[in-house]
Amino acid sequence: MSLPKINPTKTEAWKALEKHFQEIEERELQDFFSEDGDRAERLKIEWQDFYLDYSKNRITDETISLLLKLAEEVKLKEAINQQFSGDKINETEDRAVLHTALRDFDTMKAEVKATLQKMKSFSEEIINGNHKGFTGKAITDIVNIGIGGSHLGPEMVTEALQFYKNHLKIHFVANIDGDAVTEILNKLNPETTLFIIVSKSFTTQETIANAVVIKDWFLKYALRTDIKNHFVAVSVNEGGAKDFGISEENIFPMQNWVGGRFSLWSSVGLSICCAVGFNNFEAMLKGAFEMDNHFKKENFGNNIPVVLALISIWYNNFFKAESEAVVAYSQYLNKLVPYLQQAVMESNGKSVDRSGEKIAYQTGTIVWGNVGSNSQHAYFQLLHQGTKLIPTDFIGFSESLHGNVENHNILIANFFAQTEALWEGTHNKSVENAFKLFEGYKPTNTLLIKKLTPKNLGSLIALYEHKLFVQGIIWNIFSYDQWGVELGKTVAKGTLNAIENNDISNLKNDSTKNLIKQVSLFQK
Repeated sequence: MSLPKINPTKTEAWKALEKHFQEIEERELQDFFSEDGDRAERLKIEWQDFYLDYSKNRITDETISLLLKLAEEVKLKEAINQQFSGDKINETEDRAVLHTALRDFDTMKAEVKATLQKMKSFSEEIINGNHKGFTGKAITDIVNIGIGGSHLGPEMVTEALQFYKNHLKIHFVANIDGDAVTEILNKLNPETTLFIIVSKSFTTQETIANAVVIKDWFLKYALRTDIKNHFVAVSVNEGGAKDFGISEENIFPMQNWVGGRFSLWSSVGLSICCAVGFNNFEAMLKGAFEMDNHFKKENFGNNIPVVLALISIWYNNFFKAESEAVVAYSQYLNKLVPYLQQAVMESNGKSVDRSGEKIAYQTGTIVWGNVGSNSQHAYFQLLHQGTKLIPTDFIGFSESLHGNVENHNILIANFFAQTEALWEGTHNKSVENAFKLFEGYKPTNTLLIKKLTPKNLGSLIALYEHKLFVQGIIWNIFSYDQWGVELGKTVAKGTLNAIENNDISNLKNDSTKNLIKQVSLFQK
């Protein structure tokens, strides 16, 4: 069964939203809190350890009602059921989209269970020191070699959960930049390092090139027969991994129905298991599973991913806000935004709808941000007094992990104060001059989570996965293909051939030809 193919702008709800937008566009809603004493209580969602306050948005009850009608008209419920049932909703690649099956503890597939068991056994052998290197020493360092989803997810999670990490040191090689690879290798002892090559196809240019460099470095100190103790692969392409020299027992399978940017829940998470232990990895899976159930079963008006997606649609398509910021008040989440950038922009950066027609409305918000309170001393000036409307998600935790209550109270105070200041501005207050005027009325969502645990992190990541899915359904696009990633790779092959052979005769672009000439001049 194919996804609904409904142009959202042709729906009755969209037309009503356009009219509604014209009615409230110029209104200042800061007074809503004084005029509507129940607003903060009404515009919130409580779920497990999560508390979402979306009251500081340019919305009324009518806005929410119309957005919910839009979700109904584009048949969002049917689309959700299709994804979870395994229909091939990634139609352009003829694939199902079932990363949620990797954490479905009710009906988990046998192949997923087997992979998880293999990850558990292997990671425990590494952590306990039972897996030895070629000189009989225990492993001390893990290097994850991958790019895109094979890198961003594991790196983000291991950073976020470093409070729970063990003695192993975790490193990540992604960029093809040879200098970066060398800097990491300079820190490593080949006798005690394990390399995890993560590539679904085992043909990804950057990953395989880096893996070859690393293998050559390793073989300066060891024999080819020692590769089995130090290299493992995560891939669909078992043959390619074997040809590289990796033994069959060290190949962890991937499923073809899991997209790269949603693959941290799979064997791609092997480095996470090694970093924080399998039990914490499993807890993260369970947290995501519980968010999946919330998304599937909760009515849309009390459904966190759906409400956040609808609010994002409201700003993107009616206020014409092209970007949205994410600010996490936890240094542990300093890799969250790069992870979300791939998840959101690779998924929803599309200009052709599900019927193959050119789209005449905006899709794919630009996601950016950093951690608070650092951000307050950087780009918050633009949020407060700039000319651009930038809706912002604020994420924070009520409890400190290390128990530094004094610092945490200051952090939380800033977390809450910034959302209030962005909304209230200097409304109804006298200011000395125009330079100190803050118009306010800047929209934010506040997501307060009890504590940064593996389970809650899993729920948070799944929340944003479902949010982008809802956006894609409403925009009538295929969120799960990524043809835009492929074009640059194809062009790069011809460019690389020209550079390596010092022959630009087959290149068509004059600018590229001149740039290659200049590289040759600089290298002389």
